[in-house]
Amino acid sequence: MIPSRVPSALLGLFALAAAVDLLGLAAGFDPGHAVAKPLLMPLLAAWAALRGAPRLLVAALLCGWGGDTLLLFDADAAFLAGMASFAAGHLCYLVLFLRIGRSRAGALLLAPCYVVALITTVVLLRPDLPADLRLPVAVYSTLLTATAYTATARLGPVAGAGGALFLLSDTLIATGVADWPQPPRPDLWIMLTYLAAQFLLVRGCLGERRPAQEQVAGRQVVASTE
Repeated sequence: MIPSRVPSALLGLFALAAAVDLLGLAAGFDPGHAVAKPLLMPLLAAWAALRGAPRLLVAALLCGWGGDTLLLFDADAAFLAGMASFAAGHLCYLVLFLRIGRSRAGALLLAPCYVVALITTVVLLRPDLPADLRLPVAVYSTLLTATAYTATARLGPVAGAGGALFLLSDTLIATGVADWPQPPRPDLWIMLTYLAAQFLLVRGCLGERRPAQEQVAGRQVVASTE
C-alpha cells in the first residue's frame, strides 16, 4: 500500500521543479531550465497515477515529457519530433475526454468560436512560417484546438481553462517561429501557460472521473442488495 504522503510529496516536487524552471527562465539561467524541464511531466504523471488517473491521461503527460525534452534541442528535426510527440498526447487527451466526459449544455455554441480561432491562426501564420512547417503546424493546430474544445465541452471549466492555456502557450511558440513580435521573456510565458494548462487538464480529468467511479460503485451496491 502506498503511503498517503507520497502523492503530496510528488506534487510538491512538481511545484519545486516548476519554480526552478520558471525562475531559471526569468533570470536567463539556461541550466536551470534544462535540468528542471524534463522532470516536470514525469512528476505530474506519477502524481496523477497515484490519484487513480486513467492510463490515457498518464500517456498524454508522458507524450508531453517527450515533447518537452525534444524541444530543448535547437534543431529542426527535434522541433518536428517534439511536435509529433505533443500531437500524440493530444490524441490521448481527445480519446480520454470522449470516454470520461459527458456532453454539456451550450457546448455546441462554443464550437464556432474554436473553429474561427483555428482558421484565423492558421491563415495568418502560414505566410510567415517556413514552407516545411506549414502543413505540420496546421495539422497540429487542428489537434490542439480539438483538445481545447473537447476539454470545455466534455469536462467543464477547469479542464476548459487548461485547454485554452494550452492553445495560448503553443500559439506563442508558433508566432515565435513565424518571427512575429513577442512579449518580454517569451519562453517564460510559454512555460507558465503550458504548466498551468497541463495541471488544469489533469485536475479536470480527475474531477470528472471521481463522480463516474462513485456512480458505478453506487450501482454495484444497489445490485448487491437486490
